[in-house]
Amino acid sequence: MSLAHHRRKQPLVVRQQLLDVAARLTMEQGMAALTLDAVSGASGVSKGGLLHHFPTKNALLDALFESLLDRFDADIDERMREDPTPHGRFSRAYLHAVADLRDKPDEAAHWAQVTMALLAEPRLRQRWREWVQERTEEYVGTDSSVDAQIVRFAADGLWLADMLGSHDSGGDRQALISRLVELANK
Repeated sequence: MSLAHHRRKQPLVVRQQLLDVAARLTMEQGMAALTLDAVSGASGVSKGGLLHHFPTKNALLDALFESLLDRFDADIDERMREDPTPHGRFSRAYLHAVADLRDKPDEAAHWAQVTMALLAEPRLRQRWREWVQERTEEYVGTDSSVDAQIVRFAADGLWLADMLGSHDSGGDRQALISRLVELANK
């Protein structure tokens, strides 16, 4: 009898391992490299084990997106807890979470790959729209001003510019972020 029958099963650990491998593959090789065979091989988890957690590539992609979104939410929540001013708090936290991705290359690379999938996959776009709508409703009392919306749209533009490497704001980046923070305070 093999040891596999006696080893303690840890489905949450295996699931996270599969997500980590999927994220690494997309970061290193692009979204095209995200196949069930590639994830199974790179993770050391049998294809059957992978299919138990993620029956399709779309299920794996959805879970990868949700994992990134959960980390993004946690980052925003932490920033909001540290911000004593309620008015514009979510918009400032969103801005800083997005702007600081540039200083977290692994996280930024994961988001870059998933953002490309987001543009191509209707169900991921729908999930992003839901996330935005949930936050808009949750923070309607503090972040519904036009200025707060401008800050969030500017943050999205900064996200895209950072992802594409299309705009080098150089020393002006901090001035830009400071100005957006001022706008969120209005």
